[in-house]
Amino acid sequence: MSMTGYAQTEGQTGNLNWRLEIKSVNSKGFDLRCRLPSGFDATEAAARSLIAQKIKRGSLTLGLHLQAAGGAKGARLNRALLDDVLKVAKELSSESIKLEHLLAVRGVIETDESTLEASPELLAAVDKAMITALEKLLSTRLIEGSHLKAVLVEHLAQIEKLTGDAKAEAAKAPHALRDKLLEQLKELTKQSLSEDRMAQEAALLASKADITEEINRLLGHVSAVRALLNEGGAIGRKLDFMCQELNREANTLCSKSTTLALTNIGVELKVIIEQFREQVQNVE
Repeated sequence: MSMTGYAQTEGQTGNLNWRLEIKSVNSKGFDLRCRLPSGFDATEAAARSLIAQKIKRGSLTLGLHLQAAGGAKGARLNRALLDDVLKVAKELSSESIKLEHLLAVRGVIETDESTLEASPELLAAVDKAMITALEKLLSTRLIEGSHLKAVLVEHLAQIEKLTGDAKAEAAKAPHALRDKLLEQLKELTKQSLSEDRMAQEAALLASKADITEEINRLLGHVSAVRALLNEGGAIGRKLDFMCQELNREANTLCSKSTTLALTNIGVELKVIIEQFREQVQNVE
């Protein structure tokens, strides 16, 4: 499932038009911001509980927009509140009071939306719409997730192919490894080492150049990632960890490379792994 999605549902209750929308983007954890009018505290609590049951990762924004039927948006001055604000302001300060300060006080200027009440009928309609909107959001996240999975599977295939290329390149380049070992052994002979010590050093050098373990681990990680993708669910953090493991093995492969061709394969492998990691950041 992708962490990216959007859904909305709308309707009319009495003389009120309303629109409920939920937006979701990627995030390291779960975060829900609710932007609801006054009087919808119970709706927010219910929404947090409901959404947390269905979604484990993502940064979500839940918004409810109300409007009087007919689209009226007139502004009115609440004179009673304004008189109270002026009185308090004069008691607290001897400085002149600016108009923008008065207008900034919540409720001094009323609109049709600011006076709308959360009636029982409206609360019930919004609660029902919440379930519908969440189902739509989950659907869009699943659709986006299916496209995302296809991209990840393609990247995995490339990683597997490049790993095979690295294995083949290492197998057909024994002469390059032998020449490198001979050159390093010549340096060792200048240090007057015993034959046993030289044999040990030669074995160590050969071991350091052997990428068999890295190849096996890369292939193992590819299989593990495929299993995770087929498993589904909240696998984003696990995939992110697997990206680190893939990158670690690719770095080691490059450091052990004895030929330019193998180095090039290693670099390309790291590029594909990074592209894979970037896509993983969108997985729940």
